[in-house]
Amino acid sequence: MTHDVAPVRIFQLTPPGRGAIATVLVEGPDARQRVARQFRSARGDPLDNCPAERLLYGRFGPPPGEEVVVRCRSEQSIEIHCHGGDAAVARIVNLLSPAGPPPLPWRAWAESHYSDPITAAAHLALADARTERTATILLDQYQGALSQAWKEIRAALALGNIARGRALLESLLARAPIGRHLVEPWRVVLAGAPNVGKSSLVNALLGYQRTIVHPQPGTTRDVVTASTAVDGWPLAFCDTAGLRQSEHPLEQAGIERAQEQLVVADLVLLVFDLSHSWSDSDESLRRRFPTALIVHNKSDLAAAGSRPAGIAVSASIGAAIPQLLESVVERLVPQPPPPGAAVPFTNALVRQLETALEALAVDDWAHALEVLEGH
Repeated sequence: MTHDVAPVRIFQLTPPGRGAIATVLVEGPDARQRVARQFRSARGDPLDNCPAERLLYGRFGPPPGEEVVVRCRSEQSIEIHCHGGDAAVARIVNLLSPAGPPPLPWRAWAESHYSDPITAAAHLALADARTERTATILLDQYQGALSQAWKEIRAALALGNIARGRALLESLLARAPIGRHLVEPWRVVLAGAPNVGKSSLVNALLGYQRTIVHPQPGTTRDVVTASTAVDGWPLAFCDTAGLRQSEHPLEQAGIERAQEQLVVADLVLLVFDLSHSWSDSDESLRRRFPTALIVHNKSDLAAAGSRPAGIAVSASIGAAIPQLLESVVERLVPQPPPPGAAVPFTNALVRQLETALEALAVDDWAHALEVLEGH
């Protein structure tokens, strides 16, 4: 008769691969007993009598065994901390469940650990937060800000208060652009004619040399992207090939990639050379991107004639770069959410809210309520 009759789930809570420490979580009705059969405490303390949250050092498996530290989270949840690396984890997992499947990743544990799917999603998103500011907003959602707002919308609709439900939905959706970029950075694409200083400007915005700068037009032939954070918001600046017609196949391919990036950009910076007169092609480019932020580069040189309003900077000497960064953030995040505000932070959540609002637009509050089920 085998001992392994009760269901058990094994999770690897740390990333796979080489590392200082790896953590394996064992959960199930016989988790403690299953671990106890392989664990020997260095002091001889039996795992069966180990109180919750106490740490025990010892060996796991047949002698000499793997060095481990065991933590009893509860009767049905045991952590095993071992040397990092796939081999040590594989050995421990095989001893726990010789014929079982490989350990589940920590994301699977998070998804199954919470009864509220919004809390689970926030837990997952927190691991990918790039700045303290975005992590703080996600922590608010983890602690229930969005779940509470969701409940308020459902309560309003259930009571037939359609106006309040609609107002709450619109308020949440107004913060969706921020929520979608708490993990993924905003894409800020620099575009303009060749040799206006786009690559130099990207380097100035980043504060380090990321792109190649050369006086020869057409040097940039691909999209060069670099990520940073400004005022706590994650941004990805994209340097693109100069927009012009070219007979060189490599340069033309770069121009086509630049066009593709402009379509998906969250913000376009149109860069012009302040030392050159405003041309018909400049005006055509400005009209093509009416919502772009206009940047006049090379302000350290003499200006050549009048031109549309914009931010005058000098990438070469760093003039007005802080002001440009401030303007970029103001465009992308005109109204940062206050502390504790509800913010929808995944595409799936945003789509649910949009679908519910669309249902209310045709007075189908019952369908809106159904769409918002489960949160």
